[in-house]
Amino acid sequence: MAATLVNHQVRLAKRPESTATREHWQFTTEAVDEPAEGGVLVKTLSLSLDPAMRGWLNDAKSYIPPVAIGEVMRAGGVGRVLASRNPAFAVGDTVYGTLGVQEYALLPQDAIRRAGLVPIDLRLGTVGQWLNVLGMPGMTGYFGLLDIGQPQPGQTVVVSGAAGAVGQTVGQLAKIKGCRAVGIAGGAAKCDWVVRELGFDACIDYKAGPAAVREGLKQHCPQGVDVYFDNVGGEILDQVLAKLARKARVIVCGAISQYNNANSMPGAGPRNYLSLLVNRARMEGMVVFDYADRYPEAVRELAGYLKDGRMKSKEDVVLGLDTFPESLAKLFSGGNFGKLVLQVAAD
Repeated sequence: MAATLVNHQVRLAKRPESTATREHWQFTTEAVDEPAEGGVLVKTLSLSLDPAMRGWLNDAKSYIPPVAIGEVMRAGGVGRVLASRNPAFAVGDTVYGTLGVQEYALLPQDAIRRAGLVPIDLRLGTVGQWLNVLGMPGMTGYFGLLDIGQPQPGQTVVVSGAAGAVGQTVGQLAKIKGCRAVGIAGGAAKCDWVVRELGFDACIDYKAGPAAVREGLKQHCPQGVDVYFDNVGGEILDQVLAKLARKARVIVCGAISQYNNANSMPGAGPRNYLSLLVNRARMEGMVVFDYADRYPEAVRELAGYLKDGRMKSKEDVVLGLDTFPESLAKLFSGGNFGKLVLQVAAD
């Protein structure tokens, strides 16, 4: 069966200094082999496009090794098992894991654990939801907010990138836990959706002018910010730091505003960091992979919220591997509306 299949792949051709464009990628094809003993062959259905992918292209020390030149681009995804020589996976199983930007993922036994490959139950959510609320973004929002942010009922939670994959989970979860949720997003349409559809108490449009964030925080967080979930870094982080409440918690999840800065590390450092001292606050980074052994507990809780309607999941789906360079770039221009998903094959 596999011998008749051809795999289309996207590989890193050269490292970008700023924005990754089509010239940084190489499109390749190769024959698909049968899995060896203990291995599996997975057909990719959809892939998750995430801001973290830009950081994986830098040849710098991080929480995960960079993608090597010539290597298939790393990406999490949902797929279907086509062939298996591993008792943990049956042909026809729907699975989630690091599949890479390719049509087929051939995973030998020793790579299955590294890929985090696990069977998933589509009765709990759609393929898109398994890449959003039930996937890495949802796990990031869940553990970042609850474990690090430790919100208490009645407190004010602010999240940047509120209309994005992580942000939408954070804000909705904050409301479920009895908090006031204030989002920061780019554009009136996104802000309107965050408030009307997701139930945030307010949303600040950072594109509304140079003073929009400062004035919005003053209006919507009169008692200060108890928990700030930071997805963007840069100037917005500085503005929120200036509004921290006593004993506030800041979760550093990402700095998407700075990932494409040429020849600079993301996040040169906030100017208002002394607010942490004045307010006896703390600022802590989080990497979702640290919580991998606890994903099932988060999935159970979040799937329950999806089922009973207390949580919504919005995906922005783009079609085809050939669109990958331009689709990835949408993340950094704010062109996506919801969790960005690259559909590779029909379910």
